[in-house]
Order: sequence, then structure tokens, then C-alpha cells
Amino acid sequence: MATLTLDRPTAATPRPERDARKRRSIIGTIVLYVVLIGAAAVIMLPFFWMVTSSLKTNNQVFTVPIQWFPDPVVWSNYVDIWAKSDMSTWLRNTLILSVAVTFLQVFTGSFAAYGFSKMRFPGRDVLFLAYIGTIAVPWQAYMIPQFILMSKFGLSNTLWAIIALQAFGAFGVFLMKQYYDSIPEELSEAARIDGLSEYSIWRRIVLPLSGPAVATLTLLTFVNTWNDYLGPLIYLRDRDLWTIQIGLKTFVSQYNAEYALIMTGSVLSVLPIAIIFMLGQRYFVQGIATAGLKG
Repeated sequence: MATLTLDRPTAATPRPERDARKRRSIIGTIVLYVVLIGAAAVIMLPFFWMVTSSLKTNNQVFTVPIQWFPDPVVWSNYVDIWAKSDMSTWLRNTLILSVAVTFLQVFTGSFAAYGFSKMRFPGRDVLFLAYIGTIAVPWQAYMIPQFILMSKFGLSNTLWAIIALQAFGAFGVFLMKQYYDSIPEELSEAARIDGLSEYSIWRRIVLPLSGPAVATLTLLTFVNTWNDYLGPLIYLRDRDLWTIQIGLKTFVSQYNAEYALIMTGSVLSVLPIAIIFMLGQRYFVQGIATAGLKG
């Protein structure tokens, strides 16, 4: 006669052990947040010092020990910097260069990346590797030939020199191609069957799906162009063409430096970048996280 046997239910995890695991998890989370807050504080400390220094007198900026809070608060620094410099001209030139270069790099980078990612032609992979390999070549190795070339074209000492030299970027092509590779090929194939041209596929299908990558490239290019010092220093000699990075150097004379005004100008130069980053940080993080995914 067959007997029916029932498996005994496994014993549940004892409550003390569950409580211990929960406590360890909570402690680990608290430690992680403390470490992250400490790291963020260390990173933000120089920016805090820059902002407070912009409200000090010139002699208080580099006092020993460090005076973290200004006493008295010199709000007039933000008025004097406009009176003692061509700040509006510097900001205007920097904005023109940053917007123009960013637009051109996003346009050319995304368009070239579409060709490398979604089109098939002989030597595509070799050409892409050769193009990306130019990232490893330091700019100092070819800045003299570039300067000679711009001088022969009559673009030296004009904003067009910076725009022409930075209209293309291998990094932008690489970033956009990595994101395009994550877009299913079936979408492009279906569009070709419907009769769309390659340009229409890029403009109407692929580019709208690449918002995070476009935002990432836009932010990185804008920040790099805004903060560029050596390029404008080489090509822009007239005072009315200077960018803010070159202009701040005018506060350093042979015998003295107006450090308070330098810090004030630095705060003004950082504000546009901070605003743009706060507006697009969600897309920036998403673009960085997904640019390396394929399939």
C-alpha cells in the first residue's frame, strides 16, 4: 500500500537574523551616503571658496589662515568688474563661439556617425578607426600647421578661425555612433522600404531617438569651448575679439593681480555652464550610461 509523504516546510529565517541583516543594510546605506556627501563636499569646496572670494577685498583672498567668509562682504566687486573691463564683449564673444561650435559639432558628428553606424560601404571600419585614432594625437603636434593654414586663408584674428577649426570633432562622432548602434536596425530598414532617403532616416527617425546622446555631446562641447583658453589666445589678438578666459588675464598686471575681480569674473564665467548642466543633467547622465550599449 502506497504511502503519501509530505515534505516538511523549510524553516523560515529566524527573526533575529533578519533583523541583523536589516541593520547591516541600513548601516551600509548610511555609510555610503556619508562617503558620497563627504566626496561632494570636497569637490565643491574650491567652488565655495571662489564664490566667497569674489565678495572679499583684494587683500583678503589669500590670507593665512584662510578666511572662508568675507568680512565685510564686498558686493561692489560685481559692479566694478563691468566698469573696469569689457565683460559684456568677452561674454558675447565666448557665447558666439560656444553656440556656433556646439551646433556644428553636434550636426557634423551626428551626421557622420549615422554613416559609420547605419550604412555599409567598403573600408568603413578601417576609416572609422583611423578617424577615431586622431583623438590620440595631441593638439600641440599640429597647432602650428593649423595656424599657418588659417593665416593663408585670412581667418587669423577672427572668430571664424576658432569656428572652422572646431566644427568637426572625432569624439562627437564616436559618442554618437555608439548610441546609434543601440538603435534597432529594423527601424532603418523599414524606413528604406517606405522610400525614405538616408538623410530623411537620420533626421526623422535616428536623430529624434538620440536625445540623451545629443544632450551629452552638446553639454561637453559647450563646456570645452567656453573654457578654451589656448585656442583663442593664439588666434584672437584684438581686444574686441577676446573671450572671457583671455579677458580675465587682464586683471593680472606686472606688479599686482586683482584677485577679487578675477574670482568675480570666474563666478560669472561658471554660471552659464552651471545653468546648462542643471537643465540637461538628466539627459547627460542617461547619454553617458547608454552610449556604450549595443543591440
